[in-house]
Amino acid sequence: MSKEKIILGIDPGTTIMGFGLIKVVGKKMQFIQLNELDLKKYNNHYLKLKLIFERTVELIDTHHPDEIAIEAPFFGKNVQSMLKLGRAQGVAMAAGLSREVPITEYAPKKIKMAITGNGNASKEQVAKMLQSLLGLKTLPKNLDSMDGLAAAVCHFYNEGRVEVGKSYSGWSAFVKQNENRIKK
Repeated sequence: MSKEKIILGIDPGTTIMGFGLIKVVGKKMQFIQLNELDLKKYNNHYLKLKLIFERTVELIDTHHPDEIAIEAPFFGKNVQSMLKLGRAQGVAMAAGLSREVPITEYAPKKIKMAITGNGNASKEQVAKMLQSLLGLKTLPKNLDSMDGLAAAVCHFYNEGRVEVGKSYSGWSAFVKQNENRIKK
């Protein structure tokens, strides 16, 4: 009997949060959905974080993913952007942890490498490869949703490998693995 599971991939952002879902049956993956949460029209950063949390919980409650793969923020030149991305990622992670869904985070280069074989691939190259792998007829206008889907596919490809990134199965696991972050 083939084991089935659903993986939710998230590309967190405070302008657009991209997400994609795949179903894994045995050793094959099937496309379920991809979409994005457009946050451009909101000026309040805290409202954006609330909406990211609510949408992530809604996705979890609707699709019941067994695991979440999330893209880690990348280190850019703008510290403020990095902080905002980190908050968006943290809120999405908190939503998953609140529903006790295991989470694994992947660096953007690791995701690109898993999908295309090139850690420096462009968004367009990743999207085209996903289109081919999953038999998607068309690509969305905005590729942020494809980045979320790429995180899910990366997780599928890395399954069973010893070191795939940081993985958390709940709040207690997060705290145990990040004791150095706790103020005493």
